[in-house]
Amino acid sequence: MTSHYNVPVEVETYYIAAQSDPGADRYVFAYTITIRNLCSETVQLLSRYWLITDANGKQTEVSGDGVVGEQPNLTPGSTYRYTSGAVLETPVGTMQGHYEMTTKQQQRFHAAIPLFRLAMPNILN
Repeated sequence: MTSHYNVPVEVETYYIAAQSDPGADRYVFAYTITIRNLCSETVQLLSRYWLITDANGKQTEVSGDGVVGEQPNLTPGSTYRYTSGAVLETPVGTMQGHYEMTTKQQQRFHAAIPLFRLAMPNILN
């Protein structure tokens, strides 16, 4: 699987207090992903892989087709953005992973999702 394609991924995270219940070890986070196609050809997002780690070291792997029910095509220079969520048992955790992408010539590659932190506000100094 090649990785010379320029498809950077950016992440913004949010704590959702209204859906969280710290007394029940339920911490709800939303994240907005922005995928940019800086390649000279159209690429398609086929699937996703996530490694989610909470503060207790519990790891959960999530994989599946597409994102939010879509397998978007990104033309050169375009951006695709979506918001999804995660529920942790601790107020702090991390996520990382990759998207499996393909070109029109069926060249498959991974677009890395950099490690990012999910944290309840004011929990970290």
